[in-house]
Amino acid sequence: MRVRRRERGEGKLGCLFGLILLAIAVVIAFKMIPVKVKAAELRQVVSDEAKAAGTHNDDKIRGAIMQKVYDTKLPVTVEDVHITRSQGEITVDVEYDVPIDFPGFTYKWHQHHHANNPIF
Repeated sequence: MRVRRRERGEGKLGCLFGLILLAIAVVIAFKMIPVKVKAAELRQVVSDEAKAAGTHNDDKIRGAIMQKVYDTKLPVTVEDVHITRSQGEITVDVEYDVPIDFPGFTYKWHQHHHANNPIF
């Protein structure tokens, strides 16, 4: 009868591989979550300003969006904010790329916030 000694599991290599995957996931989360929160805040301002289009002119809408950009330090310029009014409707688009630095490379995360509402 042969006794098998290595049938207890993956051993040290499997544990090391799991820890490396966990470390990579933690680094990605650490870099991405703050940017996602800032992008969500900007998306909310774009939506809110589109809803208030009846009482706000384009300059006031653009100013509110750029104030949030300043607060969140997102890489958005005035040229990235597009406001269109037509036939009782407003469309607000903000499109930009956020560079996220990881060890060894930089990921450019493309964002496009769009809001389309009737003007009351």
